[in-house]
Amino acid sequence: MPMQQISILGCGWLGLPLAKALLEKGFSVNGSTTSENKLSILENSGIKPFLIAVSSEGIQGNLNDFLNGSEILIIDIPPKLKGDTNENFVAKIKNLVLEIEKSSIKKVLFISSTSVYADTENTPVITEENTPNPDTESGRQLFESENLLLNNPKFSTTILRFGGLIGEDRHPVKFLSGRENIENPDGPVNLIHQQDCIGIIEKIIEKDIWNKTFNAATPIHPGRKEYYTQKAESLGLEVPRFNVEKKSVGKIIISNKLEAILKYNFEVMDRDF
Repeated sequence: MPMQQISILGCGWLGLPLAKALLEKGFSVNGSTTSENKLSILENSGIKPFLIAVSSEGIQGNLNDFLNGSEILIIDIPPKLKGDTNENFVAKIKNLVLEIEKSSIKKVLFISSTSVYADTENTPVITEENTPNPDTESGRQLFESENLLLNNPKFSTTILRFGGLIGEDRHPVKFLSGRENIENPDGPVNLIHQQDCIGIIEKIIEKDIWNKTFNAATPIHPGRKEYYTQKAESLGLEVPRFNVEKKSVGKIIISNKLEAILKYNFEVMDRDF
């Protein structure tokens, strides 16, 4: 039996180690990057490399060959809506959908974010039953993109809403270290380790779970001030200073649906992340 092929659009911080993990599981992987310098990195990892850039104007690169022969497409291209960059992410997904419809793709896994849920003063407990109410441009465009994919009858889509992404080489405390007057000291953290991101995606593929929406955040939610103070101290970083005068806002992301349907147990818990 030939190896099943999967296409991963966006072999970045999460997509590249995910591709490597899927290779180890016996899949063949087509992987895309927007950087010519990364093509050799993908190829040397056993990934078939493609130089592809999706924009609101169109798609550059050989998307047909990238999708051809794959039944599953994983979309991991986060919106660039911070700083001076303010793209039309929804238009990018619309352009992508037109090409998916013409391809062999039957199943799409879209990496989204818990930013589709707003932070509020009453710190609600959020499950997938809560209607998203994004309060950021990134969250709004992600939610609209989710619906574009979910409502398309040509393929089945599963949405994965990750909390804040952390890993050995990536942690928000490094950005917060030494900063002052940081808001939301009592707002709960909703984080997820790269290892669990990959494990959850593997479970979705293994169990063939489509047409679902999952929240994905580690089920440990200390307050931001408590957590980032302890984390900075443990890493030998300058402790961030929080503004305790202003009322905190936030949300607690619950991943019970994911644990129940996928039978997934989080591997990286509080003391580890």
